[in-house]
Parts: sequence; structure tokens; C-alpha cells
Amino acid sequence: MSATNIPPLEEIAYRRIDKYPGRPTVIFLHDSLGCMELWRAFPERFADLTQCNVLTYDRQGYGRSCAFQYAQRDNGYMELEADILNALLDHWKLDDVVLFGHSDGGSIALIAAGKYPDRIAGVVTEGAHIFVEDITLEGIREAARLYSSTDLKVRLEKYHGTKTEALFKAWTETWLSEPFRTWNIEEFLPSISCPALIIQGTDDEYGTLKQVDGIVNGTKGNAQSLIIPSIGHTPHKEAPELVLEKAGAFVLDVLSKA
Repeated sequence: MSATNIPPLEEIAYRRIDKYPGRPTVIFLHDSLGCMELWRAFPERFADLTQCNVLTYDRQGYGRSCAFQYAQRDNGYMELEADILNALLDHWKLDDVVLFGHSDGGSIALIAAGKYPDRIAGVVTEGAHIFVEDITLEGIREAARLYSSTDLKVRLEKYHGTKTEALFKAWTETWLSEPFRTWNIEEFLPSISCPALIIQGTDDEYGTLKQVDGIVNGTKGNAQSLIIPSIGHTPHKEAPELVLEKAGAFVLDVLSKA
């Protein structure tokens, strides 16, 4: 993928809540089937807890943003999204942001923090991946089965409209392809200079704790983990009060030392 795959930045839909003048901004990065609307009230609650401003946005191909600017994904699609995020920071006139990423959004946050360390003050991830595991592929195969046999497609169309089929195929076909088995973003981890909080549920259906260990070890001491028992792939939905408490305290501590 190249710069020609970067969408017109004015066609990226976003919601910015600036309730705290002079305070930093936390940017929320959604998962592989998500969008800013599916964060529900969590970002605003996080803003009130930390007294930070927040921004959510839909990546290209999702929600209210433009369609994909490429015909087919390759192994570099998340790095491309990190590059687009960097361009959006210029577009939005933001710097020293905290990234809060879920699943694909978490992986994109890690890449962005590794490639553009001077712009990122802190990172929080939930269920992020740095390499491909069999459990991830099994989870995606199950999602594909549900897409064809339940009302999952209809539920996704509520948020993604006519882009639903393209984004679902982009996710499933890319991850389940043979070339993607070699996908790995560990090379970006040593360049992450900001603190990071890596959150994962013990029952995450898309990844094991090897992902957490790899991130914490790869960032050379800049990352800490929060392992939550008996929850799956969406900690901010399954254990919202705990995630708010722990991630909020982490961000406040990061900002107090900035």
C-alpha cells in the first residue's frame, strides 16, 4: 500500500469533545468491525474522569467515513492506518495525544507510537495483536459463520451501511489468507518511548496472553499489563467500571509526569 491509499482527510468522520481547554486529547481507535458510534458513552465518561478532551473517528471504509481507497488489503494495512492517523493529527492540529485502541485499533496505536514517538504521550490497548495466532483465526472463522447464518450483517449495516460487505470481507479474507500468517508488528515496539497500558481479558476469543507478554517485553519496560479474569475481547464493554478506573488512573499518572 502507498500514499495513494490515504483517503481525503476531510472525508474521515470524527467527533471531538473539547470540554477541558488546555488539557490533552485522548483519541479512541475502534476495532476491526467497529466505528466511533459503537464506543457508546465510554469516551465521554473517560473524558470526565480524566478531565481530558476526547476524539473518536471512523477509519476509511467504516461508519460515516469514506469507502476504502484500495481494492484489497495487504499485510501493511494497519501501518497505513497509523500513517493516516499521523496525517490526521496535523489536520486536527493535535500533538502529545494519548491513544486508546481496541483490537485492530490497539495494534494501530502501537505502530503509531513506534513510528511517531514524539507525537504520542501514552497508549492504552485492549485486545491488541502483534502477531497472528490460531485462536485469532478461529475467532474470525466463527464470526464469518455468524455473518452468513445470523442477523450479524444486518446489525453491522446499521453502522456501516453499504460499506458493510466490503469491510467484513477485508477483515476476514485478509486475516484468513496464507500471506497474512507472517504478519508481525514487533519491529515497532522497541521505538515506543511513551508509557503503555496493555489490557486483555483472560477469556479473549481472539488472542492469548502471549500478545500481552510480547508487547510488554518488546517495549523495553515502557508497558505494563492489566489482565482481567473471566472477560473476553471487549473489556470496555464487559468490565467498564474497572477499565475506566485503571485506564483513567494510568492516563492521569502519565500526564502528571509529562
